[in-house]
Amino acid sequence: MPTDWTPAALSDDIPAASAAPGQLGPHDLAIWRSASGRIAAWADRCPHRGMRLSHGYVRGERLSCIYHGWGYGEGGQCVRIPAHPELTPPEAIKVPVFRAVEASGVIWVAVEAPEAPPPEFPGFEAFRSLQVKAAPEALAGALGGSGLVVEAALGGATVVALIQPLRDGAVGLHLLAPEALGAAELDALSVAAEALRRRVEEGVTA
Repeated sequence: MPTDWTPAALSDDIPAASAAPGQLGPHDLAIWRSASGRIAAWADRCPHRGMRLSHGYVRGERLSCIYHGWGYGEGGQCVRIPAHPELTPPEAIKVPVFRAVEASGVIWVAVEAPEAPPPEFPGFEAFRSLQVKAAPEALAGALGGSGLVVEAALGGATVVALIQPLRDGAVGLHLLAPEALGAAELDALSVAAEALRRRVEEGVTA
């Protein structure tokens, strides 16, 4: 069970009024951003019929299930049942909520808020995320390091690689690039990241 902050997505990948699926250890997440920009990470299951909330839609500060439109607001509390608009939903109808904060262009999640905030990486900005079919240690080793945070040379640049353990033999690779890189350098970095993924996955399956 994760006990510390885990990188789950890049901030730019969850724009205002949108939702996307994510993972935190054994938990499936609905990561979403309200119209005002507030980020949240909830269990990816509507309490009504179990539909994935990451397939839902955002209106204002509310995430609604795409199936029957049940709406959930602050703290995961159900605030609207369209079939019974006059009803105040019982307090028991609530989506489990996880901790979610943003730092250095990364959305970090945790089951309970750790004592320390997530790390900051001055001089770097979020670049892109990939999913790699490999063990975390295999990917870290291919980057020339160890652990889940690796500073590495990639595509002619020094990057920060955040490795997120996923299920089913995969990891998320969230890359942070130096802020000063131009478009051509970012293109080269993207090509290098794809090459890294192929190399690591071929090494796993070889």
